[in-house]
Amino acid sequence: MANQLFTSMHISSAGMAAQRARMDVVSENIANAESTQTKDGGPYRRNQVVFEAVGVKSNFDSVFRGQFSRAGEQTVRVAEITKDPSPFNQIYDPTHPDADASGMVNMPNVNTIEEMVDMNSAARSFEANVTTMDASKRMFLKALELLR
Repeated sequence: MANQLFTSMHISSAGMAAQRARMDVVSENIANAESTQTKDGGPYRRNQVVFEAVGVKSNFDSVFRGQFSRAGEQTVRVAEITKDPSPFNQIYDPTHPDADASGMVNMPNVNTIEEMVDMNSAARSFEANVTTMDASKRMFLKALELLR
């Protein structure tokens, strides 16, 4: 019982850490949605978080049956943060200091609405992991009460 409690808490905490990293990246994207110059030169390029499953068995049957080889082994983590390769947005503004000879300005490839949806999704996933952790804690406390 205790092993399962700690397994569920470990999985939930890994999920919360992954979603927190996702929210950090989305916040950075929103903050730089109008940045036409970066230290690397050129406009800001949108970042994306790539998650990976850690310790997931490739055998579907073992995963389906919920067989864990060791406590906390099956979790999620941030594999990498990548740059979105989509093209930059272009606007016509000949008065902008970064405009080219034809008056076009390369703007970041950040869609603020898409970022807000992503932020909402990450927040909901974080909340689901908090709820799971709270439920595990309550079950463990109830089990301790039964042992008294």
